[in-house]
Amino acid sequence: MLTLALSLIGGIALGIPVSFAIAISGLAYLAFETSMPLLVVAQRMVVGADSFSLLAIPLFLLAGSLMAEGDITPRIMRFASAMVGHIRGGLAMIMVVSCMFFGAISGSGVADVVAIGSIMLPAMGSQNYKPAFSASLLGCGGALATIIPPSIVLVVLGVSMGVSIGKLFIAGFIPGILSGGALMAISYYYAVKDGYPRLPKTSAKERIEAFKGAFLPLMTPAIIIVGILKGIFTATEAGAVAAFYALILSKYVYRKLSWRRFFEICLEVAKSSAVVLFIIAAASLFGWILTAEDIPQMIAKAILSVSNNYWVVLIFFNLLLLVLGTFMETTAIILIVIPIFLPVMKQIGVDPIHLGIMICVNLAVGANTPPLGVDLMTACKVAGIPYEDSFRYVGLLLLAMTIVLVLLIAFPALSTWLPSLIVAGA
Repeated sequence: MLTLALSLIGGIALGIPVSFAIAISGLAYLAFETSMPLLVVAQRMVVGADSFSLLAIPLFLLAGSLMAEGDITPRIMRFASAMVGHIRGGLAMIMVVSCMFFGAISGSGVADVVAIGSIMLPAMGSQNYKPAFSASLLGCGGALATIIPPSIVLVVLGVSMGVSIGKLFIAGFIPGILSGGALMAISYYYAVKDGYPRLPKTSAKERIEAFKGAFLPLMTPAIIIVGILKGIFTATEAGAVAAFYALILSKYVYRKLSWRRFFEICLEVAKSSAVVLFIIAAASLFGWILTAEDIPQMIAKAILSVSNNYWVVLIFFNLLLLVLGTFMETTAIILIVIPIFLPVMKQIGVDPIHLGIMICVNLAVGANTPPLGVDLMTACKVAGIPYEDSFRYVGLLLLAMTIVLVLLIAFPALSTWLPSLIVAGA
């Protein structure tokens, strides 16, 4: 196992993409520590990606891309502006609310950052918002797509843990709203501190018009959730329904999409999906090796020999995720850590739905924590500012999200209550 560990750590240290580092470590292990044919590498990677549930990833990415192409983002922003624009720091509030709504369509944090940031950042600049604050808020707001359904991360978690993706989707609502509310609270603090303006209060008529304009796009998450709850389609099939609905809106309702552009978007989504699926395939090989060597069981025994206290293990696990989130990509963390820690969590009685949502909130924090912080880094690129400039503001925003994480750890019902009601009512 030394070869596996050294190859993985060495690859990451050398700056090799995590997906390749995972695959190379598995290849090195089979080549130098076993007599198995190297054909096993290809077999295990294919098996890892050969899942019907994983089709949800390209389908939801396609839905989000089509929505972005169809002039959906400005409609969502107008609605958000009508709701919260009149509060001190209204544009900051609009950014957070827009990220929440768009996250409920795209399922991707990076897509959320790019779509919202390209419109909101220039508007905030014109109102004298500090670029570093705007970029920090955008990165953290975009990460809400990790928690709010239909999150791509929730799909990967559901497949990895063998848990209902539909239940995970429902469970993400309350933590997602709490996280958004926490970011809005910090936005208000900075708005008062730095004297950011508020927008004119909209009339009831203007709010109704804004709602009408955003109604059809906002029906996307409603269709997904209701369809899953009523058993009309699975979470994977919901991705196809969402993509088809987005195509109808963008092509025939709003008339912003050409067929040529549609095929270009399909190609872009295929490339993005291939990156995620390659990580999943490589991690499948890695996880198979760990399982074959009984590593998860050994680690479970080691941890539980130190302490089998529910809270001690849970706090240790979350601290580990917070550290890993600072320098590793979200999907890779899930696929490496879950096979190792899932047996431990089962032994101490952690509800799998609670575990999944807790991981999502944790990784949303990690996606904005230096030195990697993928969402924060993307937001800084969109804003055109040096990455390190954002460090001044992102700390307080991350603290607010961490407080939500602590509440989620302490009160599992925040994630399990809604799914339990659904099961009870079924």
